[in-house]
Amino acid sequence: MAGSTHTVTNQPPALTGYDVYGADRVLGSAVERHLDPELLDEVRGELSALGRACGSAQVQEWGVLANENPPRPRTHDRHGHRIDEVEFHPAWHRLLGKGVSAGLTAAWGRPGGHVRRAAAFLVWTQVDAGNCCPLSMTHAAVPALRTDPDLAAVWEPRLTSMVYDRELRPARLKAGALFGMGMTEKQGGSDVRANTTSARPLPDGETYELTGHKWFCSAPMSDGFLVLAQAPGGLTCFLVPRVLEDGTRNTFLLQRLKDKLGNRSNASAEVEFDRTWARRVGDEGRGVRTIIDMVAATRLDCVLGSAGLMRQAVAQAIHHCDHREAFGGRLADKPLMRNVLADLALESEAATTLGLRLAAAYDDGGEEERAFLRLAVPTAKYWVTKRCAPLTVEAAECLGGNGYVEESGLPRLVRESPLNSVWEGAGNIQALDVLRVLRREPRSLDAYLMEIGRSRGADHRLDAATKDLFTELADLDGIEARARRLTERMALVLQGSLLVRHAPPEVADAFCASRLGTDGGTTFGTLPPTLDLATVVDRARPVD
Repeated sequence: MAGSTHTVTNQPPALTGYDVYGADRVLGSAVERHLDPELLDEVRGELSALGRACGSAQVQEWGVLANENPPRPRTHDRHGHRIDEVEFHPAWHRLLGKGVSAGLTAAWGRPGGHVRRAAAFLVWTQVDAGNCCPLSMTHAAVPALRTDPDLAAVWEPRLTSMVYDRELRPARLKAGALFGMGMTEKQGGSDVRANTTSARPLPDGETYELTGHKWFCSAPMSDGFLVLAQAPGGLTCFLVPRVLEDGTRNTFLLQRLKDKLGNRSNASAEVEFDRTWARRVGDEGRGVRTIIDMVAATRLDCVLGSAGLMRQAVAQAIHHCDHREAFGGRLADKPLMRNVLADLALESEAATTLGLRLAAAYDDGGEEERAFLRLAVPTAKYWVTKRCAPLTVEAAECLGGNGYVEESGLPRLVRESPLNSVWEGAGNIQALDVLRVLRREPRSLDAYLMEIGRSRGADHRLDAATKDLFTELADLDGIEARARRLTERMALVLQGSLLVRHAPPEVADAFCASRLGTDGGTTFGTLPPTLDLATVVDRARPVD
């Protein structure tokens, strides 16, 4: 019979038509744990609606199209006038519009705003991580702008709006606005104090003209940007609007878009300032202090974004193995594959649980929780983002050769997976920030120790790891060379403490045995076979 060789069997169906949020038991439990019970019905409804959209074939196709058709720079119009715009595929605007309308820039001032946004951000990342960059920048700009009440009065209602207004107009005419950021310069990288962009004061004392080159400008299509430049009083934070109050374009010279490994739907640019109008935010010489809250908020989004990528990779791997027959049985039931899937699920659960705990600290806002965040955010950012890349690679391997093929979606996750570790300060910067907080802010260490102390006596391996951590913290000789080791141990003990308190016993036992004890290997799939791995995998299964 003609064509009989093309009968397709033993191929898993596409993972579509499901509720990405509702299928995530770990995320749902964290939301319930951290939210006021009176908010739960409302928040469950909004997150399930977003989860169903994320799981739909249509929205998933938007993510594919936005990445297959990356942005293009348009420096001039057809008449030769400079316009310095970025042109996107329509799918990008649909994604970004959906993200804005889902409240991904609207956490500030909402009851439980940071937890509900964190959960939505983790879900939405699973469709396309690229559009999460402008959503993150916009969300994170709010605390920096609040240092200037006049600026906050103009911009905050627009940044926290649920309306996506893509047209470039003066802020007063916008229903909603997006923000980007420009700190990095080619000669300095993470050492922003080496910046050479200059800021010349204008007579009013609040506005300046900027001249210089930014090596990385995030979300260059945005309505405004927070940038650092050298004013007479030192490194200072500035707001650079894309369009001036009279409707003319500010000088924002788009040099090129970066050709990136992943995150291809999103634009990252080099831009030139040439007497560009800017408004000072905060005091001269206090630029890092002014913008640091924005950096901290985007670092939390790095944790959440990595957790989202990990969750989607695990969901795809389990789904494939649930529907694939091999060697006389279902692949997911094979002991060795089950070990791999359970190990991946542990890593994903630990990342999600930690990310939502940090978001809850933002909602609390108390002095102790703020102290906790100053140490826990760089610790979590270092570790969770580091674990994302090996997890996504292992998840792709669960699909065999299919996982190396673009149509599976796993290669896009693999390419995306290293980004959050690099963005907002690479691993060494995070580890050094941990050391800085330990040296300068003893209250942060006290808050961290109080948090992990809540699980004392619950697991002997966790108690032993905590004791070893105390020894590490007490030995300050040569501590910079040990900064990564110390940060890793702090992250693992914190994750273990959270899982012992909040996860099922099977999950906590497996995590403590493999991450804190001596019963785990250096690759995924090396869990002790005596553990209840079937329960761990079942908890992470995306569709029953």
